[in-house]
Amino acid sequence: MKYPLAAFAVALLAFASPVSAAPQQGDVIIRHVTVVDVERARTVPAQAVVLKGGDIVAVGADAAVAKQWRTARAVEGRGRYLIPGLWDMHVHFGGGPDLIDENKALLPLYVANGITTIRDCSGDLPDQVLAWRGEIANGSLFGPRLLTSGAKIEGIAPVWKGTIEVGSEADVDAALTRLQQRDKVDFVKITDSTLKPDLFLYALRQAKARGIRTSGHIPMALTVDQAVDAGISSIEHLDYAYNAGAKDEAAIAADFAAGRIDRAEANRRLHADFDRDTAMAAYRRFAAKGVSVTPTLNGSRIISYLDRDDHSKDEGLAYIGPKLRKTYDWRIERAAKADAAAIAARHKQIEDIATILPMLVEAGVPIIAGTDAGFLNSFNYPGFGLHDEIELFAEKGLTPAQALASATRAGPAWFGWLDRYGSIKPGMAADLVLLRENPLKDIAATRAIDAVVMRGQVHDRAALDKMLADTRAQVAAWNAEAAKAQ
Repeated sequence: MKYPLAAFAVALLAFASPVSAAPQQGDVIIRHVTVVDVERARTVPAQAVVLKGGDIVAVGADAAVAKQWRTARAVEGRGRYLIPGLWDMHVHFGGGPDLIDENKALLPLYVANGITTIRDCSGDLPDQVLAWRGEIANGSLFGPRLLTSGAKIEGIAPVWKGTIEVGSEADVDAALTRLQQRDKVDFVKITDSTLKPDLFLYALRQAKARGIRTSGHIPMALTVDQAVDAGISSIEHLDYAYNAGAKDEAAIAADFAAGRIDRAEANRRLHADFDRDTAMAAYRRFAAKGVSVTPTLNGSRIISYLDRDDHSKDEGLAYIGPKLRKTYDWRIERAAKADAAAIAARHKQIEDIATILPMLVEAGVPIIAGTDAGFLNSFNYPGFGLHDEIELFAEKGLTPAQALASATRAGPAWFGWLDRYGSIKPGMAADLVLLRENPLKDIAATRAIDAVVMRGQVHDRAALDKMLADTRAQVAAWNAEAAKAQ
């Protein structure tokens, strides 16, 4: 049988191309590695992952991918597990202008702990943090990708410094315009120190209308459901989600708003009135409305047990400057004033609040890992604290896969970025962590870091150790200066 010459040539090319095609050029190949598919809670062994610039460009069976690609650097991943970069979705920088350098020194701690993205939930250095965001993005400052709310929206004369104070709807509109247009924030943080409840709801509705994601603390004079209906995107801290389980939450909120009860009594009643069926109905509404919860559970646990736990020998203290450590005193002193009954109550409260974690998952509410680490929040160490947080999630009922997803996929999902972050496949960002152990078996494996890839740059164990050593040395120098000044 005879073939036309053109057809014969095409057939010959098709047969020859897999063998003769020139390899493609990448920058880094990670060989023989087990890829952790967080979305499907499975591992895929014997893979190769190729990076070019800040992108993943190939993932597949090791032998086939290695044949198709040539790279300047090869990383041996045999016996290792590759996960997407970790996200800490609730951090703080602050303490005033005198603490800028000590705050800045925290940035490498996140990278050294496998955290490639952080979400700053506002402190009292909003302009400085906005500047850092730009410097990190353009490569002039080393640190994880930094997303920030800028200054939080609050009422007039609030407890918190560095806020935008609003007392009217016009003030709220102006604040949102500033944050969106001048500061180009990544989301908006709204808190409840002195903000009027009606303005809190107005701010949520207006932000939603502008397409801005919101997070915040919910005023005691409102129900959680009112905030959810108004459009809040993420509820920060697990206790607010717990309050939604009170059968008489609306009556308690009304009594507080009318001045018939104080905050302590409102909290006592909310806690005593918790009902599982009520809570599950509320959490299903959260899920239906697309509301996420950032528990910050470990930070709350630390404060609750300050009477019991001795932190004086914490290894994490070596990474915290003396002025930042001084900000811890506020919470330590408040906790020390509690009597035996108050101490017992806060122990019980944190344990009770933690029981809703698996309930939220059952209802379909996304759980976002965030630490609340930073100034004021005693002994909650930036970088290291995320591992504590997700280990606590597993202790309180989440599977290792669910805990891992909270720190790798929930953050990108909240921002609508799962097409770029949270999995390992071509087209995704080259933000990765190489582990020595399998995190789907034990979530503590996220601590066993062999290398961190951030924006395509590989930081091996020696480089990570140097980041930690440099920070310890800087803090030691600050400690020596502080001692001389005394």
